[in-house]
Amino acid sequence: MTKRLQQLLAENDTLLADAATGTTLFNMGLPAGHPAELWSVEHPEHVTALHQEALENGAQILCTNSYGGNRCQLERFGRGAQAPLLATAAARLARKIADQAPDPVIVAGSIGPTGEIFAPMGTMTRQRAVEIYTEQARALREGGVDLLWFETLSSLEEVHVAEIVARDCAMEWCISMNFDTAGRSMMGVSPTEFTRKLDKLAYKPVAAGANCGMGASDLLRSILEMAASGTDIPLIAKSNAGVPHFHHGELHYTGTPELMAEYALMARDCGARIIGGCCGTQGAHLAAMRDALARTPKSSRPTLDQIAQALGRFSNGA
Repeated sequence: MTKRLQQLLAENDTLLADAATGTTLFNMGLPAGHPAELWSVEHPEHVTALHQEALENGAQILCTNSYGGNRCQLERFGRGAQAPLLATAAARLARKIADQAPDPVIVAGSIGPTGEIFAPMGTMTRQRAVEIYTEQARALREGGVDLLWFETLSSLEEVHVAEIVARDCAMEWCISMNFDTAGRSMMGVSPTEFTRKLDKLAYKPVAAGANCGMGASDLLRSILEMAASGTDIPLIAKSNAGVPHFHHGELHYTGTPELMAEYALMARDCGARIIGGCCGTQGAHLAAMRDALARTPKSSRPTLDQIAQALGRFSNGA
């Protein structure tokens, strides 16, 4: 098992992760309803450009174009059998760009939800989820990723599955949840419950945190709660670029580069060690975040009121 991320965290106060994969590829012409993961073989030049843009704007962690690339998700498009091929292709594209960088860059194998709910509420079983994720993880490892990056998860059962898969693949791993329902995940997990579960694992993640959600304010509230839980696991903050809203039938995000720069500083002050952007975040946002972190000294931990004043009200109206 490589320990590249552990080493970089030991050498740096914060690391800058990349921006949104889907948003950037949509801007390059990805049709609505077409799996982004297919572009790793259909239009590798666009996926390569995505990673190159992130690298040029300061990213030290590149997430592969494999978020929805597990067999369960791809079966919805009749492409389930292509899951290993697409994961390996995505990993190789990111690896090629990372290896051209003058400084160390981590390639993180992005693994998103299966799209199904675990039993007894749903039909997904732990054994089936382990099989689905192991297939994807091994293919990502074959393509050259440094670690597994489980993201936008919502249940503690998924935490168990991620641990099993990472351990059996002998790989470093990171994990983040989406806390967008009154400060809890879709399955009712709070940030404190999440970190307490992680602290009890035998095979712990290198870093953990929150991603996506309803906006930067909500995400930082989750990071504050994780930090207050006393966990010693380095925290990840990967917020959407502001708040999503529909305009003329299209989804837009309110976050300007200036807002995302302020978010990056506050994320660091809240205790995050890995800071990046999720949906809506693009190169200009990432560059502003990089510059703000480089030129602004760390400050005291902000209050919820200070976060709301700087980044906007919380989604529950607070």
